[in-house]
Formats: sequence, C-alpha cells, structure tokens
Amino acid sequence: MANITITFAVDLPVGIQVNDIAWYVDTSTGLEIKMGTITAIAGLSIDVNALVGVSPPTTADFVFYVKDTLAVVGALKGYYAEAQFVNNSSSYGEMFSIGSEIFESSK
Repeated sequence: MANITITFAVDLPVGIQVNDIAWYVDTSTGLEIKMGTITAIAGLSIDVNALVGVSPPTTADFVFYVKDTLAVVGALKGYYAEAQFVNNSSSYGEMFSIGSEIFESSK
C-alpha cells in the first residue's frame, strides 16, 4: 500500500475523520474507485493509505468519503436498556422530555 496525499482548494467537510474510506469518481470512465483509508487530515489535505494498484485522482475527478460502518455505530445494542436520572443539585430540577428509539432486531 502507498500513501496518497490529496490537497483541496476548498475547506474539507466537517464530518470527515481519520479511518473514513476515501473514494473518487474517475470522470474519464465514470467509475467509482475506492482509494483506501484516510490516515491523516491536516488543513486542506488528507493522506490516504491507498490500496495496491490505485492511481491518485486527477483535479477533474470527484473525491468523496464514506464512513466505515463497522467502526461508526450509532445505536445501542442488546436486549434491554436501563437508565437512571439523578439530580445532584440542591435546587429543584424538572425534566421536560425523554425519548428513545427501539426496534426488534431478533427473536
């Protein structure tokens, strides 16, 4: 694997992080090409640990990133959850709302 450094002319998206997967669309062929894992972000540049045989994108290519679904999990897993809310203040506190999301994942 080889490192590819890509420098952009505009600010990077707010959500981009190390370990996201960098891709680009080759404008000459229209194919989506997976570059590899983003290893560093500095200013307007990203470093990508490119897969074997992947060429760097040209300035005409569209570069984008995808979150690693195995690394970024946004939901609670398990059969049950329990929560306890405690007011450690000596003054009165009132809770306006509590919400949750549930779905049946297995039987």
